[in-house]
Amino acid sequence: QVQLVESGGGLVQAGDSLRLSCAASGRTFSVFAMGWFRQAPGKEREFVAGVSWTGGGTYYADSVKGRFTVSRDNAKNTVYLQMNSLKPEDTAVYYCAGDRLPYGLGDPNTPYDYWGQGTQVTVSS
Repeated sequence: QVQLVESGGGLVQAGDSLRLSCAASGRTFSVFAMGWFRQAPGKEREFVAGVSWTGGGTYYADSVKGRFTVSRDNAKNTVYLQMNSLKPEDTAVYYCAGDRLPYGLGDPNTPYDYWGQGTQVTVSS
């Protein structure tokens, strides 16, 4: 049974940084692409960032390029989202997601089938 557990959310001011973590268990973490999504109140869930199974490929939504960095540590079965220069419009529940199939790219078209419970990020102006 695949489990994804996010941590690291919180309340920060505009311009601050946060690092989200997602600990995975239940399958061989190192062969699956991982992603981050977010959902703001009244809006649909949107892709934020993804990382390939090797860690060598990363993808970002235009709204976060240059500010957010996705990475993974296969030894710790953990994927991270470093968020810098946070803006009020980054306020959302952030979800970790896992690819359904092995050896994926982690791009927005990846079949993300496994989801964490989410962690709230609130950025005040």
